[in-house]
Amino acid sequence: MKAAFVGLIGRPSSGKSTLLNRLCGGKVSIVSPVPQTTRNRIRGILNAPEGQLVFVDTPGYHLSEKRMNLHLRSLALQTIEESDALLYLVDVSRAPGQEERALMGLLRAHQSRLVVALNKTDLEPNHLQAAERELDQAFGSPRLFPVSALTGAGLEPMLAALWELASEGERFYPEDYYTDQSPEFRIAEVLREKAIQQTRQEVPHALYVEMSDLEMRGEGTELWARGFLCVERESQKGILVGRGGQRIKAIVREAEEELRELFPYAVRLDVRVKTRPKWRQDEKLLARLIR
Repeated sequence: MKAAFVGLIGRPSSGKSTLLNRLCGGKVSIVSPVPQTTRNRIRGILNAPEGQLVFVDTPGYHLSEKRMNLHLRSLALQTIEESDALLYLVDVSRAPGQEERALMGLLRAHQSRLVVALNKTDLEPNHLQAAERELDQAFGSPRLFPVSALTGAGLEPMLAALWELASEGERFYPEDYYTDQSPEFRIAEVLREKAIQQTRQEVPHALYVEMSDLEMRGEGTELWARGFLCVERESQKGILVGRGGQRIKAIVREAEEELRELFPYAVRLDVRVKTRPKWRQDEKLLARLIR
């Protein structure tokens, strides 16, 4: 029996969350086309005959000195230091750039526990050969595996390399777990995902979700959850609410539909929208939200 914590590292939109969901066989991390959707360390659990791999999804590594990004980047750095093995995702649909080279520099000291997944090999334009050259220069002879998180192609050889790095030991979580997230966190993340999908570029980075109350009703058949979609400006509040409240109704409806698939009971949402000006400058709030 083997077990290991595996840090998922990559620049924004490299496909870490898509890969995590595929490996763990369920919705663990929210996914959107908006860069840096992931704001926390998200743990997804793969149970197999070999043992258990606990994947730790991290925010995309982005070179920015904005206060919120510094918090996000610190999670990736902590995960690099604390993980038993590292899975570095490189998006080969994009040419290697400054962030990719910065990550390679950080990971060079951890090559003994590093596996590299060359992701999005199913997409064009494909920069696979350019990425391989950069990685060979950075690491010498890294463990490289062309994969597609979207289709599942190439994942078995990549997993075999991770099992080789795992140590003998008992499982960290029960065998029927595929994530350790609390109901409150999962509900907040699904709500945020649906709000991002409904608003695209207009609101996402100015949005966070604040859950205020969870209550089980109907002798355990329904969970009622109350919460707020929080934005920075009144104009963003109007975008989220929509004309006649249509957009917020759509967000709630889509979230409830997805949560029905994630929980063994119905989840009913009471969601309001409120403004919290300059929340991305609030160190105490950022420390609570990003962890």
